[in-house]
Amino acid sequence: MTRGARAIVVVPDIRSAHLVDPDARLEEGRGLAKAISIVVADSFIIPVRQVRPGTLFGAGQIERIAAACEMAEAELVIVDGTLSAVQQRNLEEQLGRKIIDRTGLILEIFGERAATAEGRMQVELAHLDYQAGRLVRSWTHLERQRGGYGFLGGPGETQIEADRRMIRDRMARLRNDLDQVRRTRALHRSRRERAPWPLVALVGYTNAGKSTLFNSLTGATVMAEDLLFATLDPTMRAVSLPGLDKIILSDTVGFISDLPTQLVAAFRATLEEVTAADLIIHVRDISSPAADEQKIQVEKVLRDLDINTGSDTASQIPVIEAWNKWDLLSAQRADELGTLATSADVDTVAISATGGFGLAELEQLITRHLTPDAEQHDFVIPASDGKRIAWLHAHGDVLMERDGGTDQQGPLVNISVKLTPLQYGRFESL
Repeated sequence: MTRGARAIVVVPDIRSAHLVDPDARLEEGRGLAKAISIVVADSFIIPVRQVRPGTLFGAGQIERIAAACEMAEAELVIVDGTLSAVQQRNLEEQLGRKIIDRTGLILEIFGERAATAEGRMQVELAHLDYQAGRLVRSWTHLERQRGGYGFLGGPGETQIEADRRMIRDRMARLRNDLDQVRRTRALHRSRRERAPWPLVALVGYTNAGKSTLFNSLTGATVMAEDLLFATLDPTMRAVSLPGLDKIILSDTVGFISDLPTQLVAAFRATLEEVTAADLIIHVRDISSPAADEQKIQVEKVLRDLDINTGSDTASQIPVIEAWNKWDLLSAQRADELGTLATSADVDTVAISATGGFGLAELEQLITRHLTPDAEQHDFVIPASDGKRIAWLHAHGDVLMERDGGTDQQGPLVNISVKLTPLQYGRFESL
């Protein structure tokens, strides 16, 4: 796809097919186009009361799209919905322009952003899976290769069939390679499980601020831009938190509504990191008008990946909701959400990943979840014993520190700190 191409974005509003508000979907469609440097010359919503099997849209609606293309001098039409191969081909013939649907656009973005060999394999597999069903459109100019002479010869293998066979062979090789990646990841996970470091996974809707939060907590420089799907390849970093010597923090690909089924399957190896997590942080763009719908979509994808979340049973992975971009809310909206947070069925914390607001509270919440056996201890330590005081700050969750008076050795410090039994034993041995 040509970068900088002029396009119009059309959202088919099929009420029974979507949970997300059409206006929010239109804004998201423009964002997807922007993510791959397409110039959106125009965008609008078209109500679809009756789906046409051949074109999706009615004749009058196609005329409206054609007129918009002429007016905007657009060479590309992005339909933010799912098109069959026949619908895509017919629309291209009637409009005389390249047509791409939501799945194709997301695949284009993933193909451009994948940085690792694994990511490129996953994208290629998803793209081939998508392309296999559209060879009718891609190869309409090719004739059947005859197996005999003249008109009496039997039909040989068509070019379409030959290409489908090549695609199937390539997909089989890619699946084998990705199975090897999955086995390697499982080996790495088993090694991590033997180490005393919990894994915390960041998940959330695309562009919710996961990578910005990841950078703020770890000091890393993962790509974090105001773009959909800025992060595709998983990134992991070790980080120390109050009360925890070390955790492994994992940044993952963002979810999106109507995620192509090809990508759910192809990226399962990447998202399997989430299945091994001790804690999931669901980063939400709480300033988005579609925040509630985005939450539903994220939870749906987690269920599709057979990831149980919640706090009802011990087998489920606990979740913290980080309500990001809190600083963009009005005072009235912040008050409304603050009331909702108190009655939420999961732990929530208001944060601003860019400004640092709420990050200390988030770290404390992570520590509480990962150290359920930690107990409060009160120590009176000579102020001159900097080594032991520093150790408590580095390894424990210090709740309070105040002047403890003096004795014959000098000034004292009174420290209240939460320590796990292991940490308490290490402190006592200092």
